[in-house]
Amino acid sequence: MFQILKTEGAARRGELVTCHGTVQTPAFMNVATAAAIKGGVSATDLKEVGCQVMLCNTYHLHIRPGDTVIRDCGGLQGFTTWNGPILTDSGGFQVFSLSGLRKISEEGVTFASHIDGKRIFMGPEESMQIQSNLGSTIAMAFDECVENPAEYRYAKESCERTTRWLQRCKVKMAELNRRETAVNPQQLLFGINQGCTYNDLRVDHMQRIAELDLDGYAVGGLAVGEPTEVMYDVLDHVTPYMPKDKIRYLMGVGTPLNILNAVERGIDLFDCVMPSRNARHGHLFTSRGIINLHNQKYERDLSPVDENCGCPVCRTYSKAYLRHLLKSQEMLSGRLNVLHNLWFYNHLMAEIRQALEEDRFAAFKREKEQIIGRRL
Repeated sequence: MFQILKTEGAARRGELVTCHGTVQTPAFMNVATAAAIKGGVSATDLKEVGCQVMLCNTYHLHIRPGDTVIRDCGGLQGFTTWNGPILTDSGGFQVFSLSGLRKISEEGVTFASHIDGKRIFMGPEESMQIQSNLGSTIAMAFDECVENPAEYRYAKESCERTTRWLQRCKVKMAELNRRETAVNPQQLLFGINQGCTYNDLRVDHMQRIAELDLDGYAVGGLAVGEPTEVMYDVLDHVTPYMPKDKIRYLMGVGTPLNILNAVERGIDLFDCVMPSRNARHGHLFTSRGIINLHNQKYERDLSPVDENCGCPVCRTYSKAYLRHLLKSQEMLSGRLNVLHNLWFYNHLMAEIRQALEEDRFAAFKREKEQIIGRRL
């Protein structure tokens, strides 16, 4: 299912074979929270910008339109017309973000819908059932994402609970996949490593969940308030204990610089709303650094956002026009800017893969990290 094709230090070049297609790794998963990329980007657009995996949000789709509606429409594949791999998160992070409205117990979490305040219960079995209805390629285990910093005792108790929940997720997923009515009977299950910024908890938790022999493993609970160097330190400690023959996913990360550093530490999959969110506010990634279209110097600039970019936006439009659309709050602004940033991210991953294949990732990283986060 997952094969490592090449390594350079801890960095890995691999491929994940799924029932919905093969993913070349390292890869960035494009975030389609409510089964659509914010900014008016379609499934067809995703193919054009080089997307391999679409990521959808279990919590939001359960709330609206409802996972049973999507099931009856053929699952996410039939519903969105995206025919590539899809990963669905478990809803755990959204429950974490609703901290003022939730109550955690051994059974699961009771919380209030952000739409109408309706009380909802979600536990491991419920999360697996929802994701089974969605028919995603990869389902994420239900976990508790604890905000950093957290007290050691609570972080330890949370890890233990997350492990127990993971065991229940595995049992439920196996049962659901055996059902004749399963939308995707080959649905994969990834476990999530937690432990806040306590390296001993991280390592212990990773060792425990590795024993469950899941399809893949994620590092969760990072990029939620801790300094970047702390995140890298956690990865340095935990990745040696992640199964070498299973795919590794760093959840919710991140900037291009974060990705380069995480690849160097052995991570294979990434996701983040940053490229689309920043694009909608006029912040665009380029081969020379980051530009802000609000800057008046682009008012008459007829050059593309990035002359080295092959995206459909840079092939067609000028910075002057894109700035005009942004300042005028035209809907087209969001669409074009998001397309560019997603192309940038997916193309960056392709460059990383090529550098790994050619045994020059270390040099590639040194070159890129000098310019990739620079603001122009």
